[in-house]
Amino acid sequence: MPKTKTIKAANPPDSRPTLMSRYLLPVSAAVLLVVLGGLWFYLSRPAPVYEPKVLATAAVAEPVAPAQMVDEQQCQGCHDAQVKDWQGSHHQLAMQVAAPQTVLADFSNATFKGEGENSRFFRQGDEFWVNTPGLDGKPADFKVAYTFGIAPLQQYLIEVGDGRLQALGVAWDTEKHRWFHLYPGQGVSFKNPLHWSKPNQNANFMCVECHTTGYKRNFDAASNSFNSQWNSLGVGCQACHGPASSHLRAVTENNPLPHSGFDVDLKSKDATVELETCARCHARRAPLGDGFTVGKRLMDDYLPSVLTRELYALDGKIKDEVFEHGSFLQSKMFDKGVRCSNCHNPHSTELKAAGNALCLQCHNTAGKAAIAGIDGKGLQAKNYDAIDHHRHAEGQPGSQCVDCHMPGKFYMGNDYRHDHSFSIPNPVRAKALGTTDACLGCHQGKAGDRVTEQFKLWTAHDAPQAARYDESLWLIRGGRPGAAQALYEQLRRSNLPAIQRATLLAELANYPSESALQLASKDLNHPAPQVRESAVRAVSAFLPPAERVALLSPLLSDSVRAVRIIAARNLQGAARNGLGTNQVAWDKAIGEYESVQLSLAERAESNLNLAMLYQASGRNAEVEARLRAALLRDPDFYPALVTLAQWLEASGRSAEASTLLNDAIKAQPQAALLQHSLGLALIRGGQPEQAMKALQQAVKLEPDNSQYRYVLAVALHQSGQLEQACAQMEELLKRQPAFRDARLALIQFYLDSGQEPKAQVVLQAWKQINPEDMALK
Repeated sequence: MPKTKTIKAANPPDSRPTLMSRYLLPVSAAVLLVVLGGLWFYLSRPAPVYEPKVLATAAVAEPVAPAQMVDEQQCQGCHDAQVKDWQGSHHQLAMQVAAPQTVLADFSNATFKGEGENSRFFRQGDEFWVNTPGLDGKPADFKVAYTFGIAPLQQYLIEVGDGRLQALGVAWDTEKHRWFHLYPGQGVSFKNPLHWSKPNQNANFMCVECHTTGYKRNFDAASNSFNSQWNSLGVGCQACHGPASSHLRAVTENNPLPHSGFDVDLKSKDATVELETCARCHARRAPLGDGFTVGKRLMDDYLPSVLTRELYALDGKIKDEVFEHGSFLQSKMFDKGVRCSNCHNPHSTELKAAGNALCLQCHNTAGKAAIAGIDGKGLQAKNYDAIDHHRHAEGQPGSQCVDCHMPGKFYMGNDYRHDHSFSIPNPVRAKALGTTDACLGCHQGKAGDRVTEQFKLWTAHDAPQAARYDESLWLIRGGRPGAAQALYEQLRRSNLPAIQRATLLAELANYPSESALQLASKDLNHPAPQVRESAVRAVSAFLPPAERVALLSPLLSDSVRAVRIIAARNLQGAARNGLGTNQVAWDKAIGEYESVQLSLAERAESNLNLAMLYQASGRNAEVEARLRAALLRDPDFYPALVTLAQWLEASGRSAEASTLLNDAIKAQPQAALLQHSLGLALIRGGQPEQAMKALQQAVKLEPDNSQYRYVLAVALHQSGQLEQACAQMEELLKRQPAFRDARLALIQFYLDSGQEPKAQVVLQAWKQINPEDMALK
């Protein structure tokens, strides 16, 4: 490993816009996938390499054409049992043509009012229609093209022209038999990005892939339209097993092809193959292209999310709509080789056993796993289905394993999802960390206090445990004393789940030191691609571009695409001066990154990413066109609008830039990013008083945005308003205690205003948080 470099104190964040976004594809908050779910997540074990075996016979040695999709009805002749399970399942009925036999909702001139908008649902013969406000806010009639899901809710996809399918924001509750809004109380009118007519609810991009088999979005940038295609509606055989033409050949010709002619072996001893197949839909992830390639790693086709504070609680439980996979990767079940099909029938989607019997397959009085392929080491021979264990009356809430170890939440209004991290309740720790807990979820108020005290008695003689991930993360994200050491100690663990390791690597930027750089550098060689990808980001936060080359260049040829392209992006600055023997690999990897963005050209985010890439590469003639394309895709995508205004200003077209920004603010005065950007533009234009008003308005609109408050504090300091500058920075640290640069700035502010004792207090607190920080030396 190349020798690590000395970490220098970071400069305060530049108030100018960055020209390379943090994520390859920023993903919208609105993710509408009903039954199958899914945007983002992978698996941490290396997958087997799928190389076709070369057999001795001349016939098999001939080149074999790539497998193709076939009519799935051909599967039924040989796989009758699986087909019977599949028929009527959530998989089969994930998406259907809207027809009298598939639409479950009341379209008999029913009305619904929500979020300030009126909708009326009616039929014209066998067609289903809704009259509701569209993109312009005016009510119009829209035809329902497809149904989405069957229970506990059914959504509807609307045809709006140019091949676009939009997911209606009003859904049908199939249990209570009523219409309801998916975003109640959020003010989702036609001006809101979550409105059904907006790009964030475009089903071609956001939803359909996981509700069909063999899906391609087929977006045409020139006409700004879709020609989306699929092999079949619903999740069929080939959605998981891959194209079946070679399998049919293997069967009909009695040809011994590997894996019976399929590109994946879902029965592989390595559970990674199956889990990554399920993760393509049952995970929170961003796409890296148009569809997936059967037989490749998940991160060749998707960028999975880590356990961010927006998506997961400190203890890793589900917070936002993240589906199952991210939780499962944190569990001991995953570590022991448990796979989805051990508990779920993949064809019917039903559980393989009722109640506690499912868990008792492994957690039983014999202390042995009844399922082949699972590592049973550590299982206790114990009666888990007894009051002595679950401490609740049999048959009552709390007596089921899922009650305590798989608590859940409601998503999309009425869809209850279980957390799959299989956590152990601990109300004492939950109270200390401010997290949810199965015990406290049922026993609230004084009852919760009694349960907490009883829990202390039950666990009084338990052996002390080493620092846990959630307890360490509480210190880290809270900027509390001991935070840096807790972070480093967690990353030194050899048994830390890969998804937790990737999450902690993302926290390193706030705790720079020689130790931090060494830990991040070591994880560049981690077997899990998600860890390597996160390690690239961490290393890049510490080192200037030229000093990254030795560490990151090997990853330009990584076996997984997501890792290659993040390495290429973070070597962009160094590549301007040439990378020597690494130049060819970089050219290829950055070309892959560009191809990824071009394949997602229907998204404003990708067009912005391309603009930033072209600017950084010196392809200035292409920058403005991409920024305008981003706004064509989504006029409300303000990062592109702001970047365009700044590009115009830098090009000597200040009047045009000012008009663009001011018109946008007139239309959306509550957009904090626009106000913040206006303030920066006014500072550059030599109008500090007007700038201050805009910067203050941005902070007022988004008080928890640390960057907005930081820039306001710096602007106040530069204008001589030292007291107000200190007050803003103090407030920032109350809200974001881990914001290292704010501590640096506040110390300087105190010194400039003659408040050295206060500066010393902040400095001493900083030493307790990260004593290894090079800025302290």
